[in-house]
Amino acid sequence: MVVVLVCGPAGVGKTTVATALRERLADRGLSFDALHSDDFSRDTYRRMFERVADSGADWIVDGTFYRREWQALFQRLDDEVLVVYLRADLETCLARNREREDQISERGVRVVWHEFDPPRADVTVEVDELGAGETVDRVLEGLVPLLEDVT
Repeated sequence: MVVVLVCGPAGVGKTTVATALRERLADRGLSFDALHSDDFSRDTYRRMFERVADSGADWIVDGTFYRREWQALFQRLDDEVLVVYLRADLETCLARNREREDQISERGVRVVWHEFDPPRADVTVEVDELGAGETVDRVLEGLVPLLEDVT
């Protein structure tokens, strides 16, 4: 089992990138299930972890993972966990959040951005100046060689 965690502050584009990444990997013959933290209303990371840990499938999981304990929860899996960190400045996150249908409060975006504990990432992409397609290209550049080593 391979688990790809797509993490970063609120508004950075995690779900957009995770969805496009899943499609691009499928084009390469790699099948991944997907979980988005936005699909859960409470106890999010524990519930996501339980679903992934009990499945045996390959996953792309996106969420802020802004607390190191949530990152560590998934990194305890016996399987391969690859971490993708999407990094952006606060103004980019605020602007992208304003474009969302399901906006997070501006205060919430600011709190998460300031409290974000960056992960020990396998792939880091600075997304301030990149669109979704370019971001996925950069993620794939770093991720595909790692996936070839574990699949």
